[in-house]
Amino acid sequence: MGLTKTKISAGCISLVLGLLLSGASALAETQWQELDWLELMPEEDLKLLESMPEIEHEGDGPMSLPDEIMTGRVVPEMDNTPARIPGFIVPLKTVGKSQRIVEFFLVPYYGACIHVPPPPPNQIIHVTYPEGIELDVLYDPYWVEGNLTISRTEHDIGTASYAINAEDVVPYE
Repeated sequence: MGLTKTKISAGCISLVLGLLLSGASALAETQWQELDWLELMPEEDLKLLESMPEIEHEGDGPMSLPDEIMTGRVVPEMDNTPARIPGFIVPLKTVGKSQRIVEFFLVPYYGACIHVPPPPPNQIIHVTYPEGIELDVLYDPYWVEGNLTISRTEHDIGTASYAINAEDVVPYE
């Protein structure tokens, strides 16, 4: 048996290449799992939170949360999750004349870490974003997309139990 030559039209080659390229770009596009902040708390912390008395914002000293909720327990299943989570930015490191924020804590509510007490560590995500972001105001929420990992980061203003090397940071809509 001999080999036979087959003519393949340029249109056919273009169609096959187009299908291959569109398939490759679809595979490369990450499917982010949209997370709720409470999903980052293990069951025992959620129960503590639900049974806690209401925090009073009056008085002389700083408010405090029970020590047990501040341990920073995590949800192991969240490690290496391609995540998309909304929150507020608490700057940790800036660069350049424009003061682009390249490292920050992402927190679930405005003023967290600035006012006392800071949220529990499992409600703070340490974010690195080499591209950086310029903020006009701190009270605007943002979406952060990237791979969520379990990683403890301690800083003067708070401790995070999770981390994300952000692929994108965009205004929350």
